[in-house]
Amino acid sequence: MSVVKINVLTVPAEQREVLEKRFAARASAGEGSDGFEWFELLRPVEGTDQYLVYTRWRDEESFQAWMEGTMKTAHGGAGEGGERPKPAATGSTLWSFEVAQSAGPKSE
Repeated sequence: MSVVKINVLTVPAEQREVLEKRFAARASAGEGSDGFEWFELLRPVEGTDQYLVYTRWRDEESFQAWMEGTMKTAHGGAGEGGERPKPAATGSTLWSFEVAQSAGPKSE
């Protein structure tokens, strides 16, 4: 059964562009991971400063393996000047779900 992980990131307005550029730079970070199914970065439209990072995995084990491997490497890297860049988000919460029902787009 697939699992969904939604990372809720609180991002001040002045850091939005920084966050989006960082995600674009490593857009394929999860794609090569065993069990990876889907990724979306959801930008808030109104009424909140929270981005949602939506990932879907074949199972919990696949997500945990990614967290201990690729994810750790991606977040541990140094930026310009050899220093780790300052986080764009000021807060983060991880939500976990199992997929109970799913429907894809209609084929024409």
